[in-house]
Amino acid sequence: MTIKVAVIDDQALMRDGFTMILGAQADIDVVGDAENGRLGVELCQRTCPDVVLMDIRMPVLDGIEATKLITADDRCDTKVLVLTTFDLDEYVYGAMRAGASGYLLKDTPAKELVAAVRVIAAGDALLSPSVTKRLIEEFAAQPEPETVTASLPDDLTEREYEALELLAHGLSNREIAAAMFVGEATAKTHVSRLLTKLGVRDRVQAVVLAYETGVVRPGATPG
Repeated sequence: MTIKVAVIDDQALMRDGFTMILGAQADIDVVGDAENGRLGVELCQRTCPDVVLMDIRMPVLDGIEATKLITADDRCDTKVLVLTTFDLDEYVYGAMRAGASGYLLKDTPAKELVAAVRVIAAGDALLSPSVTKRLIEEFAAQPEPETVTASLPDDLTEREYEALELLAHGLSNREIAAAMFVGEATAKTHVSRLLTKLGVRDRVQAVVLAYETGVVRPGATPG
């Protein structure tokens, strides 16, 4: 199955480079590109891509607002992969809350870019433990909210709650399995059921929810 990709970035060099790399793949079709968020949203409405490479800082409409509009469109099941600079962009957390399924460094090697697009298209989040840790650093820089507005479902089991806490600290399925003294397949099952009960698309959204509900506090350690 061919993966349809749209590239949204205000730098022509970036758009051309990503388009060339992805367009060379037999299973990827770049359906178009846009130089700002507004044009990017219109492009997605016309083409319904599977994956969008989304810059954050753009004129007219930034990547966060564009991500909100694209992921809220029920007519298309488009996943957003945020593009960011080497240092964790101050807006990445906002993009995750807006519905992005992961983020990618702009200097990512071509092979990793292609792999990332395939991962996102398959419905998985591009959220490695190292990425999660960087997101946690961003949470730690945020002032703690005075009130907790989000809540967890009442039917979470003790093991699912434990899996959520470990996941939010950046542990991989293998590390979660070791911490819970279960097999990796069992850990994957706990995580899968957890995501379903939370009503979130992927691990990125689960991490965000864990912090918003106070399950995990910045600076805390698992357990």
